[in-house]
Amino acid sequence: MIPLIAFEAVGKTFTLHLRGGTRLPVVADATLCVHPGECVVLGGPSGSGKSSLLKMAYGNYRCDAGAIRVRRGEAVIDVARAAPREILALRRTVIAYVSQFLRVIPRVGARAVIEAAGREGGLDPEAARTRAACLLARLHLPERLWDLPPATFSGGEQQRVNIARGLIADRPLILMDEPTASLDAVNRAVVIDLIREKRGSGAGILGIFHDADVREAVATRVVDVTEFRERAAA
Repeated sequence: MIPLIAFEAVGKTFTLHLRGGTRLPVVADATLCVHPGECVVLGGPSGSGKSSLLKMAYGNYRCDAGAIRVRRGEAVIDVARAAPREILALRRTVIAYVSQFLRVIPRVGARAVIEAAGREGGLDPEAARTRAACLLARLHLPERLWDLPPATFSGGEQQRVNIARGLIADRPLILMDEPTASLDAVNRAVVIDLIREKRGSGAGILGIFHDADVREAVATRVVDVTEFRERAAA
């Protein structure tokens, strides 16, 4: 079976121009893949390169070496070499990304933010509106907040909007960077259910989950990225 995403000998080094061009190796020879129905968790201590791998998969960071191949229908796109327009097309149709932080247009209401993500992901306006309301309700965001700008929300409330925005569309590949870090136990359980539902529908998930209970509940495999960092430092 062709994986949804495959990292092939991926390497990344940051150059610190404000520190005289000092080079900071992050990962080297990183190789892993995610198939439909899997939740592959990136393990390892803070600073081992987990978030950098997700950002490279999403096209926010460029690789210095190797390839990141993402399946798009019958085609396979190498994110490491794709043009910006190809990466944007992957984000619209293939890759969802739930980060640790919510970045949205100021003064736009929470429900509108989520609906827009649904429409961008191929839902018609009515379906986007219905799914947005369903997700907000499942994530226990009070209905009185739905049309208020998320910038006015607490950190946990903002993260629930972030999760709903990332999961509303039917994208086959989902990247998750500590999605439950600021959530209470009740909403962590909701996120576990949502991840299992996405897996059941055939989506593949690549994520970072520092909460051990969540990690054990969702992971089909754990990949320790420490060895990728050690290779970079060697």
